[in-house]
Amino acid sequence: MATWFLGKIRFTKEIDAGKFQTVTEAYLLDAVSFTDAEARLYDLLGDNAPDFRVTSLSPMKVQEVFHVEGPELKWFKIKILITTFDEKAKKEKKSSASFLINADSIKQAYDRVEDALGRVEDYEITDVSLTPILEVVPYDVDNQKMDQLRPLSEAVAAFENDSNPASKHSPEQPFERVEPAAE
Repeated sequence: MATWFLGKIRFTKEIDAGKFQTVTEAYLLDAVSFTDAEARLYDLLGDNAPDFRVTSLSPMKVQEVFHVEGPELKWFKIKILITTFDEKAKKEKKSSASFLINADSIKQAYDRVEDALGRVEDYEITDVSLTPILEVVPYDVDNQKMDQLRPLSEAVAAFENDSNPASKHSPEQPFERVEPAAE
């Protein structure tokens, strides 16, 4: 399951000739930690908004993000109530879940979630609300960094073939202590 962070930035934007306005924008990022989320936010917006500050970074509980290809720029948060039956206790158990989906309207978001979940009667959509999120950024492994990695066997072979005498230590020989040179 992905860990989503809601990051908010603030910057000053020129709206008319000589008039400035402070703008706050929200982005949802899939990241492994707060540090990773902040770094990804700076990477994403570094060129577009040069003088921005990250004002907030918080985890957001979202079970699934549904992205439908299209021109829809609005993101809606959908809360559902799932009903299950506990055989041991002989009682119904209700749990909630949150989803995020892009759509043009509340009705379209509702319909898209129903299509994604199917028309099963064990859930009920309880809330559909518009979020301030401008963009959702899923986690993507940087291919350039992956290209720099090599198999462990190659790294060990390169280490063993190294001509540096300090790296060629055999277990039979004790380490030689080197004292600093006197000045």
